[in-house]
Amino acid sequence: MKKISILAASAALSVIAVASSCSNNKTCQQASSGTDEAIANIMTRTSVRDYTTTPISEATIDTLLRAGMAAPTARNKQPWKFIVVNQRELLDSLAKGNWRPAAKAQAAIVVCGDVTDPLPSEGKDYWVQDCSAATENILLAAHAVGLGAVWCGCYPISERVDMVRSAFAIPDSIIPLSVVMLGYPTGPQEPKDKYKPENIHYNKW
Repeated sequence: MKKISILAASAALSVIAVASSCSNNKTCQQASSGTDEAIANIMTRTSVRDYTTTPISEATIDTLLRAGMAAPTARNKQPWKFIVVNQRELLDSLAKGNWRPAAKAQAAIVVCGDVTDPLPSEGKDYWVQDCSAATENILLAAHAVGLGAVWCGCYPISERVDMVRSAFAIPDSIIPLSVVMLGYPTGPQEPKDKYKPENIHYNKW
């Protein structure tokens, strides 16, 4: 409970700061009405690995996918591709691959990068950043609609990439970056307070 209180206080301070900066801006004032919810959603999101048997509607999955595709993307490449997994046997096959949350997950979203036409030269791996941003958006959206979710890393571990590629018949030009397990939590989850002032630097190291 102490950690939750600290996170709530941090979220409240962030809201106050935004509200102060918007005090003379009508448009900003209107937008700030939802700021507290947005900040709280970020601060209280946590990895959830245990789920109930309540199914997830197609509309809810669509909301998560739309959130994923709203992520920032280098030069608007939008290299992401998504595989929605809602068949029990496929989820169970992932659980056998050392991803235990899949055993109780009601669905999963495989986030992949399309490397058919990458950015040139050193920008060729920006798909990793783009798809990571999409994954985080999915996690935040899941938390916002009452779902629990956990990010299971795939790329760059070749064994996991090969396993997921084989399980879902993914072509060579598509690389699975992550698998997001989804389900309704069995109970409240306490988020970790990860804020560390010593990790912050201003203007130089």
